[in-house]
Amino acid sequence: KLLGSASSPIQIWKEKDCIEQSSTDIWLAVCTAVKSACSLANVAAEDVAGLGFAATCSLVAVDADGSPVSVSWSADARRNIIVWMDHRAVDQADRINARNSPVLQYCGGGVSPEMQAPKLLWVKENLQESWSMACRWMDLSDWLAYRATGDDTRSLCTTVCKWTYLGHAHMGQWRELDSRDMEACGWDEVFWEEIGLGDLVEGNRAKIG
Repeated sequence: KLLGSASSPIQIWKEKDCIEQSSTDIWLAVCTAVKSACSLANVAAEDVAGLGFAATCSLVAVDADGSPVSVSWSADARRNIIVWMDHRAVDQADRINARNSPVLQYCGGGVSPEMQAPKLLWVKENLQESWSMACRWMDLSDWLAYRATGDDTRSLCTTVCKWTYLGHAHMGQWRELDSRDMEACGWDEVFWEEIGLGDLVEGNRAKIG
């Protein structure tokens, strides 16, 4: 039974193929909406047993302190989210797909510029200062859970669907027919190295989970 609902607007910046948002702005909107929904439902904060987050597959960049890192040509740190429908990374997606990595068979045969690997490669190639500053790259739904709890555990759904994480390998269910063995963790490190993002799998993949 739905007891109450509420919404709060969020800001968005659009410049040609670049579409950006702010994690700070989104978090404030989440807090406002949750408080309003609880008030409308006459539910006290202490009676809330849990929270669930659903969000677009947008890419969030933060530094070691969790502060926003710009992903924008403007260098505005507020603009630290590449929105799912952003298409700045078309060239990067094409180059990744041209490699025909075995990983691609698990995401429809190729990555889209709306997925995270092409977006990450675009940032590395175009915003070197931001690339050096960022200590965590997260899907928006995972970032919301992290912001609420401080726990950096990533969702199997987001990492499989948008990051090329191999969920079947995570479960120890890869096939003998796979062209190369995948680590039980589910990340194919060779793929990330081949596309020019090998630095993301260094340090036990801390930056991507």
